[in-house]
Amino acid sequence: MEALTLTTEMMAVLAVLALTVTLFVTEFFRIDFTAILMMVLLGMLSMLPGMTNLADPTQLFVGFSSNAVISIIAVMIIGAGLDRTGLMSKVAATILKYGGRTEARIIPIISGTVGFISSFMQNVGAAALFLPVVSRISVRTGLPLSRLLMPMGFCAILGGTMTMVGSSPLILLNDLIITSNNGLPEGQKMDTFGLFSVTPVGVALVLSGILYFVLFGRWVLPSRSSSEEGSSGQSVKEYLKNTYGLKSDIVEVVFPAGNLLEGQTFRDVMQAHNLYIIGSAHGGKRWFAPPVDTVIQTPCRLAVLGRRKVIEEVASWYGLEVLDDLEMFAEDYAPTVAGVGEVVVPPNSPVVGKTPLQLAMRRTYGLSLLAVNRGGSTFSLVETPEHDPDDILNIPIQAGDALVAFTSWDALARLDRGNDFVVVTSDFPREEMRPKKVGWALLFFLIALSLILFTDVRLSLALLVGAAGMIATKVLRIDEAYEAVSWSTVFLLASLIPLGQAVQNTGTAAWIAQQILSLLDGWPIWGLQVGVAVLATIFTLVMSNVGATVLLVPLAVSIAVEAGGDPAIFALTVAISTSNSFLIPTHQVNALIMGPAGYKVADFVRSGGIMTVIFLVVSMVMMNLVY
Repeated sequence: MEALTLTTEMMAVLAVLALTVTLFVTEFFRIDFTAILMMVLLGMLSMLPGMTNLADPTQLFVGFSSNAVISIIAVMIIGAGLDRTGLMSKVAATILKYGGRTEARIIPIISGTVGFISSFMQNVGAAALFLPVVSRISVRTGLPLSRLLMPMGFCAILGGTMTMVGSSPLILLNDLIITSNNGLPEGQKMDTFGLFSVTPVGVALVLSGILYFVLFGRWVLPSRSSSEEGSSGQSVKEYLKNTYGLKSDIVEVVFPAGNLLEGQTFRDVMQAHNLYIIGSAHGGKRWFAPPVDTVIQTPCRLAVLGRRKVIEEVASWYGLEVLDDLEMFAEDYAPTVAGVGEVVVPPNSPVVGKTPLQLAMRRTYGLSLLAVNRGGSTFSLVETPEHDPDDILNIPIQAGDALVAFTSWDALARLDRGNDFVVVTSDFPREEMRPKKVGWALLFFLIALSLILFTDVRLSLALLVGAAGMIATKVLRIDEAYEAVSWSTVFLLASLIPLGQAVQNTGTAAWIAQQILSLLDGWPIWGLQVGVAVLATIFTLVMSNVGATVLLVPLAVSIAVEAGGDPAIFALTVAISTSNSFLIPTHQVNALIMGPAGYKVADFVRSGGIMTVIFLVVSMVMMNLVY
């Protein structure tokens, strides 16, 4: 192997690499802006004499049209389309139904599912599709998103090692083996790998990732939650706690057939027991904010707002069953769907002078009234230490009254477009759900998936077919599609591509590989294999995993032949180890989850550093056991 000399271009690239890592770790700038700065710096340095290999100014921004970046944009749009139909909420509800609401049970289900999906679908696609699911699970369980997304993201990366089509390096490996065989004598030629040849290794890696977070997640995972600011839409529990200092829950109560309360109206029960009925289900139908004059027909289920202890006490009197968690109403009363909002009555509103009962507030406006704030006084259905609950349904509404109500966000958005009320709550989900479009959404998702799995259509084009189909059939409007894209992720990844190209084009990667391999000279075969794995891990942090694989597989094969090892296993070591990308958020999946969860680079260094070591140990042990 011809010795490489350190050139001025290589030194410049090494300096830019060092600066990039320093700025990433210190977060002196936001990391997407750091990536943009490094792209600009490379472009300017390439204009200097003797630095032309650093970057081609005409190709400097080619990353924005790269297959990886376009694929990420398309899969984000597809995920948003599926979410807009309510499909992802149903997936979230199913996971909660069977997995419970604890972190130790939810993490294995989510991570295992995503890991399996990414074994035959690009890992960033699997992670992007499940991002809305995990977000909704976080809201419903109260678990911080930061404690759920990293296990999911890491297992998406690990799942790519379960089959030979799970990641780009493994897809490419057999072609590289065939090419390398041309330079090997007949007795040393390598066999290609079958589709499931790597499955034992991949399964072990996914299981180790899940166990890592289940056993040590409490210490290594960050716990961050976004703070509520201003007049934002809040869940009922949050509002009552913040406003009145009271604990309150939405509880699902089962009324058996022939119950004593049959024939009573909701208002009768509400006034008699200081409970607030906000939903009902009977005969296979559900009603959100049903009219208070509704008559109880059994068997049925009611969604009741109040203190759980009080509800359980009342339920014991009448032989009712109080469920531990919402089942039938879980979807309707999720904080992403409904909560507490505030509206003000303007002087010219037609509601002035009428009582909520006369207006049929629930039927007409979708508002379940909780309180009326008037001139510094509060009339409330909620029993507080200062006063007993009021019958606010018979209080005439006046101009300037601030009405606090439990409502669906869709109903609040409709009021915001009308003139009867001024909506004070500003920050609430305004997503228009389109459940009738679920057929179109599933059709184009399956078309995109089929193109990926069964044709040679480029990944980005296959995913764009699905995204464009959803927009064309109005599953998503084009503006909503733009909003669904995390542009900070796009700029981060696209801006780092020129740096990876500079590492390869200037010979810096080959020089680094040569220096490290020279240090391994004379090591036993297992030591050489570990060295190759470490080298592939380092390279995949600063350049594309495909580029690292193309560069290192020939080197690994040469080392194995010279040391008397199995060249196919050394080549496989490179392809698998290029998935060991957890230390900093340069991998597409890590970049994708960083923004929504509010992760810092230090979070990846802490959690990903341990995962990197686990990956190396498990992959080395499994490859030597299996092969």
